[in-house]
Parts: sequence; C-alpha cells; structure tokens
Amino acid sequence: MNLTLFESMDARQLKQYIRFLLWHYRVMDSFWYLNIAEQFDEATADRLNERVWDRIAAMAAKDLVKRFEIAERGLKGFVAALRYWPWCILVDYRIAESPEEVLITVPSCPTQEARIRRGLKEYNCREMHRREFSSFARQIDPLIETRCLFAPPDPRQDGVMCRWRFYMKTD
Repeated sequence: MNLTLFESMDARQLKQYIRFLLWHYRVMDSFWYLNIAEQFDEATADRLNERVWDRIAAMAAKDLVKRFEIAERGLKGFVAALRYWPWCILVDYRIAESPEEVLITVPSCPTQEARIRRGLKEYNCREMHRREFSSFARQIDPLIETRCLFAPPDPRQDGVMCRWRFYMKTD
C-alpha cells in the first residue's frame, strides 16, 4: 500500500478523503447487492450478503482491536471497537450504554432511504445485521449476545428505523 499521498494532506483534506472513502464504501455495497439481486434473485443476494457481512464484520473487529489497541472486553470493548466501524460512522448509530446492556438505535438508514427514493421496497436487513453484529461482537468477547428489537421490514417504532440490544451471556 502506498500512502505517500496522505503525507502532504492537511487535516481538512484528510477528512475530505475519509468522507470520499466512506461514501464510496456505502455505494459499492449497495451496487454489489443490487447487481446480485438483478443477475440472480433477491434470495440469492440476501444469502450472499449475510455471508459477506458475517465475515467482514469479524475481520474488521479483529483488525480494529489490533490497530487501535482496544484492550477492553465485554460491552465496553465492543463499543470502543464499534465506534471505528465504518457503518457506525456512516449511519450515525446512537449508542446507549449501561453496565447491563448496549442499545444501538438507528434513527434513519441511508441504505433504506435510498431504496425508498428509488421506488424499491425496504430491504429485509434483520438477518444480515444480526450476523454482522454478532460476528463483530464475538471478536471482542464471545459472551456478548445480540438481539434485534426491531428492523425492516418491521414497523418503525418512535420514528426509528431499527434498534439492537447487546448484553453479556449469563449461564
């Protein structure tokens, strides 16, 4: 990887480049899914998307822990790593922490909003995000449990697109 381009950038330029990367990251994900659904069918696109995000999230969590030296485990470590996860930044997750649980609330989802603008139905994202969040959380601490409280195509609650709960497994 050649990173010399960034050596001459000031903070404003670096932030602009990060915005560029994140926007294209989201767009690439969208077009990948839409093209698989068009080429094959939505069920195939769903299955592939679930597998990809399961794998990517685990790899990302492991890499984030290493790169940013996140030593905490449990819910604190999960939140520390999650704040670096591109989707946390892109979607602007609202994270509520307590000693017993972490709630992630998504007031609005750029992916779902783009689909609606284009006349497409909402994407049934529950299983994909369950796998994404679960594999991410397991890399931080295998005892973290993931529970979807609601997600499309469920009806929105309080004007919120989706909400997820994370808590420690107790036996």
